[in-house]
Amino acid sequence: MTQVGEMIRQMYINGKWVEAKSGKTFKVINPATGETVAELPDGGAEDARLAINTAHEAFKSWSRVSPVERSRSLEKAFKLMTERRDELAKLITLENGKPFEEAKKEVAFGAGYFDWFAGEARRVYGDVIPSPAGSRRFWMIRQPVGVVAAITPWNFPATMITRKIAPALAAGCTVVLKPAEQTPLTALAITKILHDVGLPPGVLNVVTTLYPEEIGKEFLRNPLVRKIGFTGSTEVGKLLMRGAADQLKRVSFELGGNAPFIIFEDADFDAAVDGAVGMKYLRVAGQSCICANRIYVQESIAERFTKAYVEKVKGIKVGHGFEPGVVIGPLINKDTLEKVDRLVQDAVKKGAKVATGGGRLKEAAFAKGYFYAPTVLTNVTEEMGVTREEIFGPVAPILTFRTEGEVIERANNTNYGLASYVFTKDLGRVFRITEALEYGLVGVNDAAGYGHETPFGGFKESGLGREGGKEGIEEYTEAKSIVVNLPQ
Repeated sequence: MTQVGEMIRQMYINGKWVEAKSGKTFKVINPATGETVAELPDGGAEDARLAINTAHEAFKSWSRVSPVERSRSLEKAFKLMTERRDELAKLITLENGKPFEEAKKEVAFGAGYFDWFAGEARRVYGDVIPSPAGSRRFWMIRQPVGVVAAITPWNFPATMITRKIAPALAAGCTVVLKPAEQTPLTALAITKILHDVGLPPGVLNVVTTLYPEEIGKEFLRNPLVRKIGFTGSTEVGKLLMRGAADQLKRVSFELGGNAPFIIFEDADFDAAVDGAVGMKYLRVAGQSCICANRIYVQESIAERFTKAYVEKVKGIKVGHGFEPGVVIGPLINKDTLEKVDRLVQDAVKKGAKVATGGGRLKEAAFAKGYFYAPTVLTNVTEEMGVTREEIFGPVAPILTFRTEGEVIERANNTNYGLASYVFTKDLGRVFRITEALEYGLVGVNDAAGYGHETPFGGFKESGLGREGGKEGIEEYTEAKSIVVNLPQ
């Protein structure tokens, strides 16, 4: 096993590293080898309650800390996270499985949220509102919402954390974080960074657990939690929204996706091929909400595109994340692997053709992990599960289309609306299609995705609210109107 530096194996409450009240622990498993990476406290409702109470007490002082001071704490966190990039990346590869080089990029991008919201902490502006009466004055200020419960997924164990806690801390909120049970080590290492830069006790708390339902119920029931930030499946998002309704808690959700990747005949061909490969396979083996889920290619270039695309995919190296040259690692667990294979086999039964891949990798080097061959499916139709469901694996269904209007209608025919991609050189089409696609993100001739500066979130059942951009910090504030009647 690749060695890392200091590996935190405890929860973090009120500035201290602690065990679960129950004394129970759970194992973190390397999905590439099946080996145990570490054992961590298996927290429950009592631990969550203590963390929430601690965060509530800390909010009384942290919310009054000047924006400049909060900004400086985040700047220090950005610098230290950047310095510890490789150590964090090793943890990600161990517990998540993604290739080490990809993990390093994630850490760098995740650190960027500390940098961005360090600046935004100083720019939580209010407003002076013209009064209709000379004797009255109106103005508005923004104040932190309170204790935030953050629930983060395993696919981007660094970025999904910093994208939530950075704006919350910048706004003056305090946080109780419940990281994914598959990838808690990265969360604890980031927490250690904030501890080392001197974040006051109680401002950030982390509860690890194997059974998130119990922690989630405490978040929903506890009146001290004023907001829930969640990234994960649409199904779980709906459950949290129902639970949050009882107390009208603030919520922001980044949920599932079914991203169309649309390639017109006038596109830069090579760029389109490379972009479609990158956005399908090179983000944690396709286990990303913004990965290309359906590739639509205009009929006139479909044969040429498919041939070039398949050749590129055949050249992708699959393996353990620390092996040189590997760009696809394992899927996160057995359930994910079985779901991906089920979708592929169902498509084949309904007439799809496997151009490459199509099954689990089982030979010696892959025998103990959850590896799936990079797969391309042709002769795919809209009725197949592989185009209706979020795949979350290295499988690319290729569909063809004739007209612009047709492909827009087909691309929008889904309950999801997170990310979409279009390759074309037609400027008029760029305006038409970006305005017509019902997605929170539209990448045009670009497969890099979003940046820290842009608001990110989904339409329809892909979420509520936005993360990143100037909008990201507003999600953690309340607007307060102040009216003063001046004495005459």
